[in-house]
Amino acid sequence: QLQLVESGGGTAQTGGSLRLSCVASGRDFKMYDMAWFRQTPGKERELVAAIAWSGYDTHYADAAEGRFTVSRDNKKNTQYHQMNGLKPKDTAIYYCAATWTTGNLTLALSRYSFWGQGTEVTVST
Repeated sequence: QLQLVESGGGTAQTGGSLRLSCVASGRDFKMYDMAWFRQTPGKERELVAAIAWSGYDTHYADAAEGRFTVSRDNKKNTQYHQMNGLKPKDTAIYYCAATWTTGNLTLALSRYSFWGQGTEVTVST
């Protein structure tokens, strides 16, 4: 079991940056694939980025590629999401998620077992 708490959301201007953090409480954090999803009203929750238990394998959605960077510190039980070059379309609630690793990086939303409460990101023009 993991409990996830996100922080770092807020308001940024177009082109600005924000860094989200997700702190996990529970055992064996290093055995979990981690991910960031986001959701806007009326739309399905979508994957933004994922990182394998080891930190060596990452995946980015097309919308995030080249602008966002996902990382983790297993000693601190923390996942990070550095967002640069923010655009208004990045405005959403961002959720941290975790799932026990299978050896291959997990990308499907339905396979993530643990979720944070979400942190709101607003990008103004």
